[in-house]
Amino acid sequence: MSKPDTREPETALSYEQARDELVDVVRQLEAGGTTLEESLRLWERGEELAAICQGWLDGARARLEAARASKEQDEIEDLDEDE
Repeated sequence: MSKPDTREPETALSYEQARDELVDVVRQLEAGGTTLEESLRLWERGEELAAICQGWLDGARARLEAARASKEQDEIEDLDEDE
């Protein structure tokens, strides 16, 4: 049976911090020379970091779409007022 994950989520990492650490993890994996256990640990960390980055990107996309929708709604209301 696997041990429960007692680590706290790393939501405090900025996109840039997570991306930079992910780049470092990929470099280490590509360089080789690590044990199987260390490679697995790095891969798992890379997956965590990729998920953090994806969360930031999804949030940014949602904010942009909301801003665009708000602007379009304002333009529609302006047209309605002109009629």
